[in-house]
Amino acid sequence: MNARWSARIAAVLGAIALAVPLTAVPASAQAPASAPLTNLDHLDFLLGEATPSAPVAGHTTYRLDEEPTLLAPWTYADARDGGTFERVGGGPLDPATGDWGQGAFNADDNTRAAVVYLRHWKQTGDADSRHKAYELLRTVAYHQTTDGPSAGNVVLWMQPDGDLNPSAEPVELPDPSDSGPSYWTARTVWALGEGYAAFVDDDPDFAAFLRERLALSRGAIERDVLSKYGQYTEADGKRVPAWLIVDGADASAEAVRGLTSAVRAGDESSATAARQLAEGVAAMASGNTREWPYGAILPWAQSPAMWHAWGAQMPAALAEAGDLFGDDALVAPAVTDALSFTPTLMTAGGPDNGWFPSPTDRVQIAYGADARVQSLLALADTTGSSVFAELAGMQAAWFFGANHAGARMYDRATGVTFDGLQPDGTVNRNSGAESTIHGLLTALALDAHPDVAARATTLTSVESRVGLSFVEAEDATRTDGTVSTPTAWTGESSWSGDALTLSPRQSATWDLGPSETRRWIEPVVFAEPGETSHSTWRGAGVLKVDGPAQGISPTPGALLPQGLKAAVNGADVRVTVQRGELMLDGLLVRPWISRLVLGGDARSELVHSSAVAPQRTTIGGDGVSANVKVYDASGALVRTTSATGVVTVVVPAGGLVIAES
Repeated sequence: MNARWSARIAAVLGAIALAVPLTAVPASAQAPASAPLTNLDHLDFLLGEATPSAPVAGHTTYRLDEEPTLLAPWTYADARDGGTFERVGGGPLDPATGDWGQGAFNADDNTRAAVVYLRHWKQTGDADSRHKAYELLRTVAYHQTTDGPSAGNVVLWMQPDGDLNPSAEPVELPDPSDSGPSYWTARTVWALGEGYAAFVDDDPDFAAFLRERLALSRGAIERDVLSKYGQYTEADGKRVPAWLIVDGADASAEAVRGLTSAVRAGDESSATAARQLAEGVAAMASGNTREWPYGAILPWAQSPAMWHAWGAQMPAALAEAGDLFGDDALVAPAVTDALSFTPTLMTAGGPDNGWFPSPTDRVQIAYGADARVQSLLALADTTGSSVFAELAGMQAAWFFGANHAGARMYDRATGVTFDGLQPDGTVNRNSGAESTIHGLLTALALDAHPDVAARATTLTSVESRVGLSFVEAEDATRTDGTVSTPTAWTGESSWSGDALTLSPRQSATWDLGPSETRRWIEPVVFAEPGETSHSTWRGAGVLKVDGPAQGISPTPGALLPQGLKAAVNGADVRVTVQRGELMLDGLLVRPWISRLVLGGDARSELVHSSAVAPQRTTIGGDGVSANVKVYDASGALVRTTSATGVVTVVVPAGGLVIAES
């Protein structure tokens, strides 16, 4: 829920006046290596209680008269001296009323915390987790609006005293928050679906209530979203499905996860919605091995120029739905995302927040890292291919130090997951509900896959990385073009900095630096609808750019990568414009062979090919014995061998090689 971050400064300032407990986090504490990774202590600390003072029309929950107190996690936990944290709400605090501009608790975190406790209970049999899952699901249901035109939608925020806040400050859309489809309605479906599946045999009465409430929110989605099932529209010239929740494959995917859980547990009434939403998610697959967005399932139908990490559980949802319905057409886009885009992301720097389309937001958070892990493990379970488990181990290692800061982001001794990793390696040492939840979801998934956990926890450093990079247009070594500074956010994409505009007969040259392989170059070009430019790229052919029709995208004009016909061999890239104006943000530079080496108590090396033909390269380390597996672009195992030292391998076109020591 990204709009929350706009209120963080005010929230931190206001938090000083709030008297809530602190928790100590003993940084020196160490859990035994054989102990489960999942530690609920910090999430337990975040939990608070609220008792609504009076009945609210359209809002009630299971046994509210008998059990009037609701359980929910505080939204944020800000780091304080001595390894402690202070629980705070969203937005500024009103000291007179105790209310926050947004609230203390929110439906997004309630739902995902419920999923954590549900999964922990089902994996371990822990009675306390069962109790907290039950209580959190009661709170989830209380946020639902039960009647009127907004029936089935969800109020996002709740104050410390249990009052709901339908219109938060700063404003979030939809406003009021239950007035239309939303991420929080999608996540409510996720929690209720998993809740129903968990309680169906354990507590049939409660499960029946959860199924009824699942039907309520599913009905809202059917009314407001799936009524457009099968219809397509366009965004910046791209054909996109019109039946996604808030036009989001990300939101829809989280709903699919709940619906598929419910169907597996016997709720056949959820099957049609699960399949239809999954088909919409699958329709957002885009690009290929060599061109943006490299096979990724894009999150937002209104922008073909945006991929973001938070909530990007689209491959996981498709793997689960495809397995449930026996539909390989749903699984296939997830496989491509995992084998083409995810290795591109990993070798480029890790789970960045956003490529818009240039890698402009290089903050990394648990939400994004967890989404990659969840998707890879879901595919491992669905397909049985070892490649997904091996990639999951390397991706999950982000939590244990294998990131660009060498920082442990999840502490198994305390259950703390830090709120973020900045591009400069600075760690945001706050630990709010969202980060805590997603750190724990990864920990739970690893506990359910002990071989992957053993690998992930021993990979604690990044030894080397070579992958996609970005060259700013204004960094041209020679140009007679014009540099300008556009407004960064276009409404659907983001400029990385300045722009370079070239008119006819103007040119620019960039130095890409050395490379061991050829490289694909994708100029990131802004073009208004109806505009056309022609340019010649030395050694890479002619590029024609036509400004696409706006369609449902928020603004006219598109900032999109444009694939060149041929790969570049050498360090210099030169462009000359023939007709029209070429407005450049920069160049995406992608080597034919990308590489990531993680170290620590073990060693894992990933080699990924974006070439259109098999490529010969090397893998391994001096004196290091490794098990080497070669996979093709579909994830099929081509060959496996044991080797010592640096050895030569042939990587299939679009395939990858993984060496584990």
